[in-house]
Amino acid sequence: MVAIAEQRLQVGDLEWFYREGNPLQNLGDRRPVVLLHGLVSQGYSWRGVMPALTAQGFRAIAPDWIGHGFSSRPEPRDFGYSQAAFATALGDFLDALDVGPIHLVVQGYLGMAGLLYGLQNPERIERLVIVNTPLGPTAKLPWKIRQMGLPLAGDMITQDPLLVDRTLEGGGPYRVDDGDLDVYRKPFLTTSAAGRALLATVRRLQLATVTAQLETGLASWQHPTLMVWGVEDPWLPVDLAETWATALPQGELAKLEQVGHYAQEDWAEKVSEVLVPFLRRTVDPRS
Repeated sequence: MVAIAEQRLQVGDLEWFYREGNPLQNLGDRRPVVLLHGLVSQGYSWRGVMPALTAQGFRAIAPDWIGHGFSSRPEPRDFGYSQAAFATALGDFLDALDVGPIHLVVQGYLGMAGLLYGLQNPERIERLVIVNTPLGPTAKLPWKIRQMGLPLAGDMITQDPLLVDRTLEGGGPYRVDDGDLDVYRKPFLTTSAAGRALLATVRRLQLATVTAQLETGLASWQHPTLMVWGVEDPWLPVDLAETWATALPQGELAKLEQVGHYAQEDWAEKVSEVLVPFLRRTVDPRS
């Protein structure tokens, strides 16, 4: 099995932490796969999917968003923490990596920023995979996340490392192993800046505005797109994905039974089983 390396990359004033898997065999016809996590999560959530990608010759890159995980945590006065700010920062990160066109995989409420970037830069995206991500104005912010942005209460909630347990396990039918929860909790145990960044992200989420932008962008999207949906997601119903899988000219839907909002954390094997064949079709239509 290919080892997943932990990397850091300085981009301007921001330092990105990311996990990277490189295949043993360098296949030039495989685009890099960039895997983006959701709220209260990290690139670590893709650890079970990345080996399946590298085994098929794909370079897999799973960054921690700025302010989240182990990337830089600038104060809200120094970084916008809006979806637009995240999308711009992602573009700078990809430019610094010099990866060229990519396959883009986005998940969750923070995944909206990655999707926003992809829709704004279609020439940079070969294939798009959307995993349990808000896609239209009917999408709602669950109470578990909404309370993180409340006045006064949000300041306290986002400083509590146990918010990780409540959120990751509240989004699906499974308990997360204690060892994995330790990784997710560590930023909140290390510095109060992690909580302030999460607070700012939730307060500046602008769900209705951003989902309207995504809806507009998807209406003209022509690239092959796979919707991967954990149907046990208590926050985002599968009919959001069904609508777009039908509407997109090259849209597909893979429903994952017994899988929740954080699909790659809940059941990485099921995600890999639909993700890898979809990406392989870029070089072998029979896959």
